[in-house]
Amino acid sequence: MTGAVLPAPQVAAGQRATLALGGLGDMARRWRRFAPGADIGLAIGVVCLLSLLILPLPTLLLDFGLAVSVTSSVLVLMVALFLRRPLDFTSFPTLLLLTTLLRLSLEVATTRLILGHGHEGPLAAGHIVAAFGGFLMGGDVVIGVILFAILMIVNFMVITKGSGRIAEVAARFSLDAMPGKQMAIDAELSAGAITEKIARLRRSELEQESAFYGAMDGAAKFVRGDAIAGLLITAINIVGGLAIGLLRHGMPFADATSTFTTLTIGDGLVSQIPALIVSTAAGIVVTKGGIEGTADAALMRQLGGSEKPLALAAAAAAILALMPGLPAIPFLGLAALAGGAAWLRRRHPVRAATDDDDASVIAPAASSEPPIAEAMRIDMIRLELGFGLLPMAGGDSPRLTEQIRTLRRSFASEMGFVLPPVRIQDNMQLGASQYVVRLKEIEAGRGEVHPARLLVMDPKGGTPDLAGEPTVEPAFGLPALWIDTAQREDALFRGLTVVDPASVITTHLSEMVRQMMAELLSYSETQKLLDELPREQQKLVADMIPTQISVGGVQRVLQALLAERVSIRDLTTILEGVQDACSVGMRATTAIVAHVRARLARQISDSHVGPGGYVPLVTLSPEWEAAIIESLVGPADDRHLAMAPSRLSDFINRLRATLDQVAATGESAVVLVSGSIRPQIRAIVERIRPHTPVLAQNEISPRVRIRTLATI
Repeated sequence: MTGAVLPAPQVAAGQRATLALGGLGDMARRWRRFAPGADIGLAIGVVCLLSLLILPLPTLLLDFGLAVSVTSSVLVLMVALFLRRPLDFTSFPTLLLLTTLLRLSLEVATTRLILGHGHEGPLAAGHIVAAFGGFLMGGDVVIGVILFAILMIVNFMVITKGSGRIAEVAARFSLDAMPGKQMAIDAELSAGAITEKIARLRRSELEQESAFYGAMDGAAKFVRGDAIAGLLITAINIVGGLAIGLLRHGMPFADATSTFTTLTIGDGLVSQIPALIVSTAAGIVVTKGGIEGTADAALMRQLGGSEKPLALAAAAAAILALMPGLPAIPFLGLAALAGGAAWLRRRHPVRAATDDDDASVIAPAASSEPPIAEAMRIDMIRLELGFGLLPMAGGDSPRLTEQIRTLRRSFASEMGFVLPPVRIQDNMQLGASQYVVRLKEIEAGRGEVHPARLLVMDPKGGTPDLAGEPTVEPAFGLPALWIDTAQREDALFRGLTVVDPASVITTHLSEMVRQMMAELLSYSETQKLLDELPREQQKLVADMIPTQISVGGVQRVLQALLAERVSIRDLTTILEGVQDACSVGMRATTAIVAHVRARLARQISDSHVGPGGYVPLVTLSPEWEAAIIESLVGPADDRHLAMAPSRLSDFINRLRATLDQVAATGESAVVLVSGSIRPQIRAIVERIRPHTPVLAQNEISPRVRIRTLATI
């Protein structure tokens, strides 16, 4: 064995120490088990403060309470001085109330001792009260009263009143500025400058700021009321003490005046000095406003940031030193200090906090993980602009940003879900007047606009008869012209459609989004739609999900509706249709969608009513319907068309010719077929006429007017 063997006495001592430590550990664990938490401790402390207003307090506990009052006020002042921003001290209004309650409780306890035992001597109210009274008065009652009155005026009329006014104005301005700040956050979010998480954080900070300044406005009244209460309590103590000393205890007038005045002034000082300190802290917090950083750094940076003010202050002090009758040494010393500071500032100017500071902030972030995660994040919708189009999204008149915000609102009211934020960014690889629309990082469309010109189109078709640069409208491929802004009135007089460049981009973006709406409805967006249903509809969701269908199944149904531009705003009816379909055993998405579309017949029919007040229809002949039904193969839940290529080509040619013929008359026709073949006909029509809707016969509401324009 290589280890040493302890002698028996040492072994016994080690065992006793181990047992003692173990016993202490058990006691500590038992104490933690029965000790109250911080919330219970705070409640007990507030109850103790309130009990001081009723119960008498021994002089020893009174001295301890007064020491706590002075020390806590100094702590509050130091915290206020080293704050970087006011929102870092949101508990200050509550702390202000508690410290005010502590001082008032101690004043009541001190008043009880002064009036009850003041005749016994200067130590009747404790050592702290006697020490404060003797220090200020210095044996002279009149001087002590005057100095105490000056301190009361400084606290009440200057610091407390000024802090209360600043808190009131700050609360009012904060509430008035809240709508503008919220609109700025929404604008940055819609422009893609910030993420949804950052937007939520900024909104939370905005709410905290408003609540903080509102609470400070009310808490300032506590400080003002505390000063008034201190003044009244002091007067009561002096008058009541003299009456009790002269009438009850038969003290001589001079002794009664000296004793009770000393105790009263000491009590007033020991309460008003902490009140003055807390009032100063409140003034520092509310006057800090939008200053970033601690108070010492802000003052040094702003007072000593330039050599010119320091040099002028040094010159003024030197001139005052030379004036007859004024002491030269203090002014010369101040002139030397200010002049030296100006010389040092000129030699070492303040470094601009832009390039280096930004680099110091950005450099660590470049090597950390969050930027990599941000780089991997896919923008659902992104609009890339050439450098010549950037003023349209920023500057003094960001018309493009406003139109995109309006577009998102109109989509929400029309289609029933909120589009993801549209991120706008520059792309130096594009031409100066080019733009690209990307959906999920994939290019969906591009175009070119001239910021200083207008786009005109002829509603009747064809190229407008006007001088300009021929072009093609990017959203629908219509012939158009770019004209100068001076030709606007002439174009309107001729009945032409005039569009500004921002509207051209917004229209193109809107059309691309409409074509890809189904892909933009993600799983999380579907869950959000379900969560935001009214409370009375949540029972329907709970009964249906996940027992009958999953959230993913609901997402696929909604995507199928959006793919054919059917609004999902009436989500309650859609969910009821899904539940009906699932209750009868339907599991295929196609069958569920067909059932839901039948439930939405009134909505679908109304959306296709033309200017004439009816739904224009193009129907299939019984021969073609029978031929297509015979060509369907596969199980009932997943049937597809297996028609001979020549036969299918003949049908497509007839369909295209009929739709072109109807479009030439100015009608936007709807293809009407039986429900059993609607998905297959829709797949064919989508390839030749993507915007032409295909409806089943049970999707036409009985109350809507219809007119058959042609039959295939």
